[in-house]
Amino acid sequence: MKRLLIGISAAASLFATGAFAADLPMKAPVYKAPEPVFNWTGFYVGGNIGYGAGNADNSATIDRFLTGLPLPGVLNGTNSARNAVDGMIGGGQIGYNWQMANWLLGLEADIQYSDQRHGTSAITCLACSDDGSNIVTTLNQSLDWFGTARGRAGFLVSPELLFYATGGLAYGNVNVTGSATGDGAVGPATVFLPGNSSTRVGWTVGAGTEWHLVSNWTAKFEYLYMDLGTINGGPVPLTGILVPARTEAGLSYSSHFIDNIVRVGVNYHFNGPMGAPF
Repeated sequence: MKRLLIGISAAASLFATGAFAADLPMKAPVYKAPEPVFNWTGFYVGGNIGYGAGNADNSATIDRFLTGLPLPGVLNGTNSARNAVDGMIGGGQIGYNWQMANWLLGLEADIQYSDQRHGTSAITCLACSDDGSNIVTTLNQSLDWFGTARGRAGFLVSPELLFYATGGLAYGNVNVTGSATGDGAVGPATVFLPGNSSTRVGWTVGAGTEWHLVSNWTAKFEYLYMDLGTINGGPVPLTGILVPARTEAGLSYSSHFIDNIVRVGVNYHFNGPMGAPF
C-alpha cells in the first residue's frame, strides 16, 4: 500500500510539472539579418597616383627645303633614335558603373598631372656633307598633363573583387624642343629649334582590378598603354652650320610619344553597401 501511494504521488508531480511547462511562453527564434552585399551600380569619384614610363621615337631629316635642287656640300639623310620620358603622375577620376549579376560595364574619365619630362635624344647624321662633317640633333620631350575617357568591362570574381579591361580616348599636352649642332665657318655652331607644344589626341588600352575596402570605399590598381601620336616640326633653316653650303638646307624632325602608366587609387561610391545586386 505504501509503495502504491509513493507511485501515485510521483506520477502526479510529473503531470503537474508538464502542465506548468506547457503554460510557459515559447522563446521566439533569433532573426539574423543577411550581410549587406556591395552594389557596384552608380556614380563614383576618386583620386590616384602612379608612374609613367614613356618613350619617344624620334627622327631628324636634313633636306633641301628652299630650292629643291641639289646643293653643293649637302646630302639628304634621315636618322632616328629613341629615348625615355619618365616621371610621376597623379590626378582624379569620375565614373559610372552598371552591375548585372557578376558582370560590370562602366564609363570613366580622368585628368592627370604629369612630371614626365627631360627626355633627351641625340640623333647623329654621319657625313651629312660631302666634306665628311656631321650634324647632331638633340630633341627633348615632356608631358605636362593628360587625360582619358574610357569604357570598362569586367567580371566580379566575388561581390567584393572586380577584374576589368578598359580602353578609349586619350589626350595630352606634349612639348618638344631641341637643337642642331655642326661645323660652322669658324668652329662648331648650333641652331636652336623652335619649341613645339600641342595637345595631342590618341588612344589607350589597359586592365586593372578594384576591390571593396569598407563602407562606400574601394581601392584599385591599373595599367594603361597610351599612344599620343606624332609631333612634327620644321623644316628649320640650318644657316650658320657649314656656311654657305647649308644656308639653304633645313632640318625636319618628329617625335612619336607612347606611355606605360601604372597607378593606384581609391574611389568613393555614392551607393555603397546595399541589398543583393539585380
